[in-house]
Amino acid sequence: MILTCGEALFDMFARPSDASGGHGVSIDGVVGGSPLNVALGLSRMGTAAGLFTRISTDLLGRRLRAFMADNGVLDRYCVETDNLTTVALVETGPDGHPRYSIYCNGTADCSMEPSDIPDQLGDDVDVIHLGSFATVFEPTGNTLRTLARREADARFISFDPNVRTMVVADLDLWRQRIGEMLPLAGLVKASDEDVGLLWPGKPLEWFIEQALVAGADLAFVTRGPNGAIAGSADGRLTHVPGIAVDVVDTVGAGDTFMAACLHSLKANDLVGAGKARNADIAELAGFAVRASALTCTRRGADLPTLAEIEAFAG
Repeated sequence: MILTCGEALFDMFARPSDASGGHGVSIDGVVGGSPLNVALGLSRMGTAAGLFTRISTDLLGRRLRAFMADNGVLDRYCVETDNLTTVALVETGPDGHPRYSIYCNGTADCSMEPSDIPDQLGDDVDVIHLGSFATVFEPTGNTLRTLARREADARFISFDPNVRTMVVADLDLWRQRIGEMLPLAGLVKASDEDVGLLWPGKPLEWFIEQALVAGADLAFVTRGPNGAIAGSADGRLTHVPGIAVDVVDTVGAGDTFMAACLHSLKANDLVGAGKARNADIAELAGFAVRASALTCTRRGADLPTLAEIEAFAG
């Protein structure tokens, strides 16, 4: 099983309404949060997935649990709390690119403590995935990094920084936390936006090299409509082109890429120390790019099934 760790929230898509003299906002809530999105994608692709986070007893928290149950995401590592559910207000531009305002101070998934960490994970957990602002925003960040350090020698770790400066504005802190995570991770994925924001002027291949030097077996940088760059610890590097689609929005595209990579590695028995570097990185990245493009044709983080990905020509 792949255990994803971090935020589980509601993306509230906002659009203008006629209320309040035309200044009103109409809201449509969609389940989201990068780690939950990855777990959703894995489950829909046929890979067993669970989530480690705090989930609220409020209305939105109850809907999160119901959503997980309906989509086969295991919740046995979820910790119940009365803290409210995190909410992300989302406004999408003409190109489908989202702009977020995230309300997370004191909320359930952003209030995790080391005491929430299970004393022992089940033997069925062979991969742990961490990512997004949950790895930086305290106290949850410290909790997840503590778990990663404890389990790094026993289980395959994947990491996606998925930088969100509207939650944590300190770029130096992001760089520091990413630096702490890279030596623990066997699989690392970042976006070109992440790299450009944190290390302006550095080529995307530079980040891949940093991740591989730190100890990763595989490293990727996604490039939106331009595809992705993939690198392996054995020295291979490849550029995979993007797929042109009619974009509804890009919410969940990066999470789809990560889920597709993890699913493929797991299906081919390539998780575990040193195994992932044997993957066909062009085939792996191509599959993930195709899956991500399909997600972009849908509203919100509506990740595809394996059958849908295989049938999608782009």
